[in-house]
Amino acid sequence: QVHVVESGGGLVQPGGSLTLSCTASGSISSRYSMGWHRQAPGKYRELVAVSLSTGDDNYGDSVKGRFTVSREQSRSAVYLQMNSLRPEDTATYYCHYTGPDDWPYWGQGTQVNVSS
Repeated sequence: QVHVVESGGGLVQPGGSLTLSCTASGSISSRYSMGWHRQAPGKYRELVAVSLSTGDDNYGDSVKGRFTVSREQSRSAVYLQMNSLRPEDTATYYCHYTGPDDWPYWGQGTQVNVSS
């Protein structure tokens, strides 16, 4: 079992920045992917960014150039630096951990609100 916990959400003005953090604990593999999806009310959950076990990073089209994902392997942690935030970035952000068995473990989510 793997336990995933996010933190760092909150209220920010348009154009502002915010950093989300996520840690995974439990049966952690040496090779894993961790990343972020988000879901706004009435919308499907969508990819934000993921740090792959290969060392590559993938981003959703709507956040490319504004968001940056990074990982801290020794702590089984992943971070999401969000810059130039827009009202449409408002959503619940979910962190996930996926090990070699490709089974994703999700956190409970952290709310990000972008509003003036």
